[in-house]
Amino acid sequence: RVRVRGAVVEVQSLFSAARHIAIARSSQATVEVDTVGQTIYVTVGADTLRKREIGAQHGVRLSATRVRMSYSATGIGYGAANLSVSVRRNDSVDTVFVSRLGRLRH
Repeated sequence: RVRVRGAVVEVQSLFSAARHIAIARSSQATVEVDTVGQTIYVTVGADTLRKREIGAQHGVRLSATRVRMSYSATGIGYGAANLSVSVRRNDSVDTVFVSRLGRLRH
């Protein structure tokens, strides 16, 4: 459970960072969830600003309903669908939900 909780906190932190980066740079920032590589990326244009190997660092598996979520320059979610990222290790599972407006809840 501790590993799952640590991974969830890091996932939330990456989404929050992407929002703040979008506002600070006045440009679209994207969070990409690589479920094969168990990695999450934060990018602006062609630049990768954050890369976290969540699976390897925390010993968990990631799954997501969508692989990409973007934030506009105003910090609002860009796109039309919600996203959820599930973090699993053995019997312990936790999920981070991101609304279509970019709001996080856990």
